[in-house]
Amino acid sequence: MKIKNLVSPVLLLGIIFTLVLSPSLAAQNKEPQQRATIPPEVKSVLNEGIETRQVRSDIPFSIIKNYYLPDFPARQDLHSIFLFKVKNSDLGFTSISPAPKSPEKKEKKEQIFLRESESAPDALRAVCHIFLQFNRLENNVPGEVVKEVYLPIRFQVTSDLYEPDKEELYSTRNLLPPGNYLLSMAIASEKLEKIGTQYLEFSLPNEVSFTDRLETTPVFFLKRIRQLDNPELRASLHRGYFTYIIFQIEPNVEKIFSSGDSLEVFYFVFGSQPDESAKHSIEVTYEVLKGEETAIRYAPRTYISPLIQEALPLKQHVIIKSEEGERSEERDIEAGKYTLVLKIVDKRSGNTVEKKVDIEVR
Repeated sequence: MKIKNLVSPVLLLGIIFTLVLSPSLAAQNKEPQQRATIPPEVKSVLNEGIETRQVRSDIPFSIIKNYYLPDFPARQDLHSIFLFKVKNSDLGFTSISPAPKSPEKKEKKEQIFLRESESAPDALRAVCHIFLQFNRLENNVPGEVVKEVYLPIRFQVTSDLYEPDKEELYSTRNLLPPGNYLLSMAIASEKLEKIGTQYLEFSLPNEVSFTDRLETTPVFFLKRIRQLDNPELRASLHRGYFTYIIFQIEPNVEKIFSSGDSLEVFYFVFGSQPDESAKHSIEVTYEVLKGEETAIRYAPRTYISPLIQEALPLKQHVIIKSEEGERSEERDIEAGKYTLVLKIVDKRSGNTVEKKVDIEVR
């Protein structure tokens, strides 16, 4: 399946520069402060396992990825994005009964009602709760609670589209300052009879500390990206995608691609030095390796923003020799496991960093 994006790298660059050069947006984009929101019975369950990170599996789920990206334009906190999976059947979808009809209406429209009820699928609804608790982590010991978040789950689906055994991808995004954290996460049923928990240790870097070296946020791949009409200001919960500033992003978490696809990479470079006009000069050389051998080498790309989105076609240029001479032919890369290598250079400071990401082509 081909990747379809509604935000081009050029448009993304323009949006980012607008944000960077508009300090007045900082107050608007600041996430509202939230009061304690975790009920005592849920907090008690979270605290039972917090020291040993012992999970509770009343509602099984798994946290599979943690991405982070800088905030714009303030650049003080970071957007911390958590991707998790939970099976549909574990969210407790139940049938929604239609409202009873009066005898008069039922008699008058009996035939129409019968035809509609026979053809229309039933509706199913899940009502649950998600609770997040962020503790400072000091010497692997949970310290003060920095933030508590409550996110309601209210999803509705028709019975013909409901797949009870399917694990759906969900995301939650929060603004947090740099530091080391322990996330304690709970998914609870509507009346809190069932409570499942997971724990995750993670760190968020301080951008101002990168004065003599380069580093990147986690490098990930896009399936789709589109621009939102308005920025999402509060902690969020979404199914199948996450939001960042004014973008809706569907990530390729599995890092699996089809022949003919492009690798749509997305990441931020810390430590590059801007000029007086806030423009950077970052050069990146991309290379796809098959084991130790080069499968694809791309021409170096230069960027004037540290937030980078780039499409890398999975095409090889093959030299074919014949009696008539040599000719170059473009071919789709073969199926198999590969490694994408990024060699990043800040042209102003000379600092460098190299990143590697494993991928698979099927």
